[in-house]
Amino acid sequence: MSLFSIIDNISAENEPVKQYAPGSDERKKVKDELQRQLKQQVEIPVIIGGKEYKTASTTDILAPHDLKTRLGAFHNSTPETINEAVEAATEAAVKWSKTEWEERAAIFYKAAELLSGKYRDIINAATMLGQSKNVMQAEIDSACEIIDFWRFNVSFLVEIYRQQPPVNPKGTWNKLEYRPLEGFVFAISPFNFTSIAANLSCSPVLMGNVCIWKPASTAVLSAYYLMKLYKEAGLPDGVINMIPGRGAEVGDLVFERMELAGIHFTGSTPTFNRIWKKIGENLNRNLYRKYPRVVGETGGKGFVFAFNDVDIDELCTALVRGAFEYQGQKCSAASRAYIPKSIARKVTDRLGDMISKISVGDVLDFRNFMNAVIDKKAYGKIVSHIEEARQSKDADILIGGTYSDDKGYFIHPTVIEARNPVYKSMVEEIFGPVLTVYFYDDDYEENALKLVDKSTPYALTGAVFSKDREKIGRASRILINSAGNFYINDKPTGAVVGQQPFGGSRGSGTNDKAGSYLNLLRWVSPRTVKENFNPPADFTYPFMLES
Repeated sequence: MSLFSIIDNISAENEPVKQYAPGSDERKKVKDELQRQLKQQVEIPVIIGGKEYKTASTTDILAPHDLKTRLGAFHNSTPETINEAVEAATEAAVKWSKTEWEERAAIFYKAAELLSGKYRDIINAATMLGQSKNVMQAEIDSACEIIDFWRFNVSFLVEIYRQQPPVNPKGTWNKLEYRPLEGFVFAISPFNFTSIAANLSCSPVLMGNVCIWKPASTAVLSAYYLMKLYKEAGLPDGVINMIPGRGAEVGDLVFERMELAGIHFTGSTPTFNRIWKKIGENLNRNLYRKYPRVVGETGGKGFVFAFNDVDIDELCTALVRGAFEYQGQKCSAASRAYIPKSIARKVTDRLGDMISKISVGDVLDFRNFMNAVIDKKAYGKIVSHIEEARQSKDADILIGGTYSDDKGYFIHPTVIEARNPVYKSMVEEIFGPVLTVYFYDDDYEENALKLVDKSTPYALTGAVFSKDREKIGRASRILINSAGNFYINDKPTGAVVGQQPFGGSRGSGTNDKAGSYLNLLRWVSPRTVKENFNPPADFTYPFMLES
């Protein structure tokens, strides 16, 4: 088969989402795997160059929804293991950077098949237990989206490699080579999506790079099983090296290495700002041989803007799912809503009715729509917002506002009314199950739209609801820079690989669009090659001849 035949044969489809209905085989299998993982105490090492390293410092892994349940422990990286990781990645890069793209693609196709089969329940269960996700949230994230990333990224790779100079004058051949970066890529992943962790480490690797990966300390369990999957899929030792540990301690050491070629980050805006500052300082010290690629998806303050002609049930369903799925721990979550005063009572009543049906509790009980927030620090921050609203003259608790950390970090879905459109919870990222609504005067729709655009530093996700095309068009124009992912009559969460490339700008990141060729382009350094088959042997030009 020719190269062009292989390229033309590359395609991808989204992985079907299993529903885990009562009595189904998939429900039984994942419940069995949950029990298996609950019974074992896994000891997770630092993994470098295919070898396991155990250090003197360990951190317990506790289930956020049941703090008495210890799932195991992981070893924290040390300066010595971080140096080992750099050396292992540098050594692996020699061979991996020269590996043909078909071989790299085959490994990730294999990984997708493994996750679609024998690893599906393993990684879903680890995500459920370690990150407190219900089975549907885990299935969409840690199974389907990862599989989609691996399959679609191969298609995007081919799309990039197809791009060649369109003109080749007679006697010459012009080419573009898409080289991996010089050095290693440092992937820093968050707790809230196992799929983000997989993509941050794997997308640079697919393009021929090597990676040092620091998973969030609250998501090391699922990360560990991903490393096992990579090994079984055939990824060579040292191409991805996992170094768990405390963020600043690990990061500061990695940033000091001259071999750093790129950073693939998802996390908070303040943390990304500190990383950017550190890289700039190191550039001023002439530490690096090249400008590191800095790619970041950061904070958000997802909005929903409703016009007065909306269907109340459709709007409230989007608000409930957008604000409270996975306890609102999504940078894309519906965190603020702008509702016309004329429908405020209808919206409030319907939200109250829907929220009253939401159950909150352990992931082992599949009837629970919501589970626990990730840790004590997150719990404290979210609770402080609720209590501040309870005491504020500019806000009221409309729905919910209850919480408890007796067993796990449980916060019930909460709706705050802000009388001031720039009240704290309307503009600051909370990252929890708190939706703040502002009821605007129907006669001042355009002013309210401009307020959406100007009141926060973020520009990640947003949605508008209306049946009127003129209103939708006007909102889209005013909010053109307010969201990198913009939704019409849908919740502002749930971007799907191959359908909605994800990312925002302003204070929400570099908008390099995970789930598209745009992200993969950041992990190559193109080289232009011109070959002349008939080079000139005389330096003179015709104009130099005698007239």
